[in-house]
Amino acid sequence: MPRHARTAVPRHRELHRTDRVGWLRAAVLGANDGIVSVSGLVVGVAASGAAPSTILLTGVAGLVAGAMSMAAGEYVSVQSQADAEAADLAVEKRELHEMPDGELAELTQIYVGRGLEPALARQVAEQLTAHDALAAHMRDELGITEALRARPVQAALASAAAFTVGALLPIATTLLAPADKVAIVTTLATVAGLLVSGGLAARVGGAPVLRGAWRVGFWGAMAMAAAALVGRLFHVSV
Repeated sequence: MPRHARTAVPRHRELHRTDRVGWLRAAVLGANDGIVSVSGLVVGVAASGAAPSTILLTGVAGLVAGAMSMAAGEYVSVQSQADAEAADLAVEKRELHEMPDGELAELTQIYVGRGLEPALARQVAEQLTAHDALAAHMRDELGITEALRARPVQAALASAAAFTVGALLPIATTLLAPADKVAIVTTLATVAGLLVSGGLAARVGGAPVLRGAWRVGFWGAMAMAAAALVGRLFHVSV
């Protein structure tokens, strides 16, 4: 056997992150919102001079309401996207049934526009149509792929779970910090938590870790400052 015939083609493995987009976006949004919104409530109420029990109750109520709100909001918004995708696919199914030649020509022109010679584009379109016409049009005409398809339940669960985990940070500081230090301890813990959250999200998404940590931590610090200012302006003891 010739030597070159025994040469195996090396297997090339690539790490792609687009399949994480659906749950990653919801999880990052939920975690950051859980940390910032509940911390804002805790810091604002603590800065007003409220009792520790009131601060804790405010944080817990914010966690429950926020997690439910995030889940509902994610589900409704992503379901709207899923409905739009389903409507487009229904139209495509009908057109493939009623005018297959026109759809084949349309697919051919898509491939010509991407740089293929017309004859080759026609051949590719014919073969993909024979294999799975709807999948070809879904991907190349509508831009819908399995990795990026809307998944409402997944987004809702990821958002609610991440919000809950994020909100546990300010609640923990409320329980553990001295009563007169709740605001400052919560603020510091929140900024630290946001830096970690932003860094982890950037790493999972393939972005620079420091940049992701900085942008999340900066806006979280601004939110804490605003909440503390409101609490001190009203200074209402409960």
